[in-house]
Amino acid sequence: MMHKKFLLPLLGCALLGAAAISQAQTAPSTPAAAPAPTAATAAAPAATAPERQAGFVKSVRGDVKLLSAAATARNAVPGDALASVDRIVTGPDSSAAVVLRDDTTLVVGPSSRLDLKQFHFDATTHEGGLLVSLLRGSMRMITGLIGKTNPDAVRVETQTATIGIRGTDFIVQTDGQP
Repeated sequence: MMHKKFLLPLLGCALLGAAAISQAQTAPSTPAAAPAPTAATAAAPAATAPERQAGFVKSVRGDVKLLSAAATARNAVPGDALASVDRIVTGPDSSAAVVLRDDTTLVVGPSSRLDLKQFHFDATTHEGGLLVSLLRGSMRMITGLIGKTNPDAVRVETQTATIGIRGTDFIVQTDGQP
């Protein structure tokens, strides 16, 4: 009985993650389709905005909220920008898939709380760092360029441990209290 309680949410996360990845691989990338700015003054604001944006919400199922660093809550919808320090909160029977700028995919399972504590990425050098904190629930992570070029720069915290990532696809579950 205990195994079913553990495996069913993980299976749901894995299936949602596979669907999100499939959609991400077949959908054209918006930044690649955007024309390059021609004036130097137009390039400065465009270069600053993506650096503050860690990624975007790829898909949402059920009740999913994004909380900013200023504790402002909003309902998540596909296409929403995700800042470098946002919190993702999912309700029961809810989930969300998020894609970060380095192509890391995070799938947050039902009744979960995930803090994106730190994200920085240089698209030119592929250097950066990622720190997420799973406070409650489950998460599947498929690492992107940061994890592939510098695995030591990707970390996942839970209330009882900090995990250094050495693989590219894994699931974490915690029963921590909020």
